[in-house]
Amino acid sequence: MNEKKTVALIFGGSSSEYKISLLSTYSVLKNISKELFEVIKVGITPKGVWFVYNGDNEKIKDGTWIDDKENLVPAVISPCTVQHGLFLFNKAEMKFETKRVDVAFPLIHGKGGEDGTLQGLFSLAGIPFVGCGILSSACSMNKVIAKKLCEKENIPVVDWISARKDEFSEDFIKKCEDELSYPMFVKPAEEGSSYGASKASSREELVSAAESAFSHGQSILIEKYIKGREIEVASFQEENDIYISSPGEIVPEDFYDYDSKYVNNTATLHVPASLDKKISERLVEIAKKVFKTLHCKGFGRIDFFLDGEKIYFNEINTIPGFTNISMYPKLMEYDGISYTDLITKLIESASL
Repeated sequence: MNEKKTVALIFGGSSSEYKISLLSTYSVLKNISKELFEVIKVGITPKGVWFVYNGDNEKIKDGTWIDDKENLVPAVISPCTVQHGLFLFNKAEMKFETKRVDVAFPLIHGKGGEDGTLQGLFSLAGIPFVGCGILSSACSMNKVIAKKLCEKENIPVVDWISARKDEFSEDFIKKCEDELSYPMFVKPAEEGSSYGASKASSREELVSAAESAFSHGQSILIEKYIKGREIEVASFQEENDIYISSPGEIVPEDFYDYDSKYVNNTATLHVPASLDKKISERLVEIAKKVFKTLHCKGFGRIDFFLDGEKIYFNEINTIPGFTNISMYPKLMEYDGISYTDLITKLIESASL
């Protein structure tokens, strides 16, 4: 019988998606195969402090794990390939211990988890990890860079303009009005779960929306607003084969923001989406092209807008939500891959 693989689930972090990370981690812990994997829960606080957490999984779900002091062991991933895993600080004996890790499974959405930083640490440590590498994570996280690269490959995107904080001026506002017209959609260039995103229907709303978006980073993306359908597909790479799931559709009350995703649960998810066969086939074709263009590996959720028969690439999430209401596992389950089998496949696909 093969030995169990030791899998470090990395959760928490300092991004605005901290709470979502906890929910994703709780769901994975409930569904991961205990026969195949030994799990180490590695939590990062919003202040960036690392611990191995040995307590109740329910406390991860409700966010109180951070207060469970008796079950928190200070720990960090060593960048040294000799350790190939964790340094744990034994308070009682005042010494460090090491714990080998076979695979790292990052479940930190957004900054500090999905942007290539954690992936760089795993690469230095020589620890295979689930998901995209350093370059593809960084490029995919930055919506401006992702759109530029995809446009270069003739992947259709909605008309857009970007600006850094020092570029946002009266002239820039006029440029937006001339090239995009109202309404516009404004969002931070490097955020997830629609944090800091809003619709602007006037100059006053545009300025306010930009201020909100800039509070999340130094660069913003402004897009022409289209009242299109929001279609998503799950992607998974096994060796050299890229699998794209059946498309799903999100029907929000207005637009799919953080509250409608995780607080109010006002959006409706349709799995599968009701689409013409030719459009579904075209979505799969474009999704594969996006995956390759951004040099992705492992997995991702690729989001599109559908305006009539026109398909526009919106963004790719390289660590998509894994909560019980998340689209990625729902799409894979519809296609016949159970939640537990999906987790196993992802871990088995881990690489440097």
